[in-house]
Amino acid sequence: MTSIRTAAPTAATAAPADTATDPAGPAPAEGVPSKAAPQLRELVFGAARAAAVRAAAALGVADALGERPATVAELATAVDAEPERLGRLLRALSCCGVFAETEDGRIAHTEMSRLLREDAPDSLKYICLWCTEPWTWQTWPRLAEAVRSETCAFNDIHGKDFFTYLHEDAPESARVFDRAMTTSSGQSAVELAAFLDLDGAAEVADIGGGQGHVLASLLEKHPSLRGTLLDLPQVVANADPRLRDGGPLASRARLVPGDCRREIPVQADLYIIKNILEWDDESTRRTLANVVAAARPGARVLVIENLLDNSPSMRFTTAMDLFLLLNVGGRKHSSDSLVTRMTEAGLSVTGISPVNPYLHAFDSRVPGRAAA
Repeated sequence: MTSIRTAAPTAATAAPADTATDPAGPAPAEGVPSKAAPQLRELVFGAARAAAVRAAAALGVADALGERPATVAELATAVDAEPERLGRLLRALSCCGVFAETEDGRIAHTEMSRLLREDAPDSLKYICLWCTEPWTWQTWPRLAEAVRSETCAFNDIHGKDFFTYLHEDAPESARVFDRAMTTSSGQSAVELAAFLDLDGAAEVADIGGGQGHVLASLLEKHPSLRGTLLDLPQVVANADPRLRDGGPLASRARLVPGDCRREIPVQADLYIIKNILEWDDESTRRTLANVVAAARPGARVLVIENLLDNSPSMRFTTAMDLFLLLNVGGRKHSSDSLVTRMTEAGLSVTGISPVNPYLHAFDSRVPGRAAA
């Protein structure tokens, strides 16, 4: 077997630091090689790295690798791959810290490769698959065109909007999307439940809340709380089993099928809007306006989002911002842009707080009397 062990990255080959927090600094002294060229070469091959992560996730390499290091041949047998080619894939991934090679040439887990395991509590397997689905490779080359125009690249390519395409033409991709969103929501639900102060709230509504993991976590933590989950009919139909008929929280939960961009037929003391205000601006405005129209005076509205600023995850959020631009004509928000949209809808923003290193909560009130 050919060894795939690689040397530790040098200063010239290491991945560039996030320029949002680690500026490049002054030009190198005369005679000292610049870091710019190797960094740019690595950057333009980013698609190869994304494809390699996708391949490992699709093959199930991380799931096949146990606690003990294994040979490439053993892994190839386990995932039905050609050994020499699997070795090349693992060589590329090991350079990025996804898997590692031991002194005797076996493959071992790293902190990142464990995140590709389906059974990992903080698994990113389906997130990695979702962000590299086949249609993504069609839209990325349209980025320059998208920057020049006001059209949506995905709609131009497929002749229909993203979610219609997903459910009509790419059912397997839709299933990956559901798994990815379920994983992401489940991982943040407990943190959000610990973060939220629900003093004075008897009714909470999770707007566009997916399968309702956040709502379920809140109801579990607060035995006197009642809650409503509003999302599209096909989403609500597959809500968290804890919320559905026969579930332990069903007596305190209401499942409402609907589109928050059209109407929000729900009254509550607290409305939670998490990671959905990233559509086109008009959809975002309609959703916020519908909350204000439905809510009682003084009701609390909590908007939770990843931000383009004031975040340690700007490499991710700025990339996701471009992903949204291409595929749904949407955007990730900065603190200012989100406050502006909330204020234009008539909400009074009362505070901004980090939920965790990646999510921020924008607390606000509906106009009218102050809540008791």
